[in-house]
Amino acid sequence: MTELAGRTAFVTGGANGVGLGIARALLAEGCKVAIADVREDSIEAALKLLENQHVMGVKLDVSSREAYAEAADRVEAELGPVSLLFNNAGVNLFQTIDDSSYDDWDWLLGVNLHGVINGVTTFVPRMKAHGLGGHVCNTASMAAFLCNGAPGIYNTTKFAVRGLSESLRYSLAPHGIGVSMLCPGLVKTYIYASDAIRPDALKGTAKDVNTEFVSNLEKLHEAGMEPEVIAARTLEAIRQNRFYIFSHPEFRDELREVFDEVLDEFRDYPEDPGLADRLKIEAGRRASYKQAREVARALG
Repeated sequence: MTELAGRTAFVTGGANGVGLGIARALLAEGCKVAIADVREDSIEAALKLLENQHVMGVKLDVSSREAYAEAADRVEAELGPVSLLFNNAGVNLFQTIDDSSYDDWDWLLGVNLHGVINGVTTFVPRMKAHGLGGHVCNTASMAAFLCNGAPGIYNTTKFAVRGLSESLRYSLAPHGIGVSMLCPGLVKTYIYASDAIRPDALKGTAKDVNTEFVSNLEKLHEAGMEPEVIAARTLEAIRQNRFYIFSHPEFRDELREVFDEVLDEFRDYPEDPGLADRLKIEAGRRASYKQAREVARALG
């Protein structure tokens, strides 16, 4: 996709951080933009900042399928068919999996994974029906590749978004719709304060907020990359129909090291009785996978 001007974009988590940076960049390109966010005060502040007749705000809990459908209807009635979808909303919980509860899982899965699923399931059928082509960009993270003990649930959701996004890329290519996955590192954003928007219904087993830890995270995020820089790199990648958007080049060597460790785990075992038949089956799958990648890359 090379032409963005005139298209309608829907950006979740659009009232601050990376989402707001993307919204501003899209408006500068001549797009009409709907910024969806769960924080009403943030939406109001963003709209005052943008002061553009081609932008509207929508309060949205991305974990709600019903709310998503209502938001889509409202946006398309006011701004026209959405052909650019940015599933960007996300929250974090900085603790390990073994120290987490069902409420913790339901919260992060609801926003970080089901939010993407809801965005795709709501808008992609419409995008296909409109026949305008377009692009879907899902915000994952370098946490979709690199993980530690914490934040365990966050890593889980981002690994899942990675698989969802790659599969979606191949299925949408024949429809002229591209798919990218944004994988930022440290960003100047407010994700460290996610607890402030945790739903009351999912606070029952939540641990007390460690204010000192949150304060330290705030200082770390002040050193993060500016959202405007990430937005510019994101739109460049979308124009070039690139799948992986690695906005932070400082991760290149670490990722290569991890991939090398993965490949080093393969072993040259003695040939087992079923190998020949499996290789015939895998040859077909491998050819199909290669073709899917080639078709997706060919979109322009």
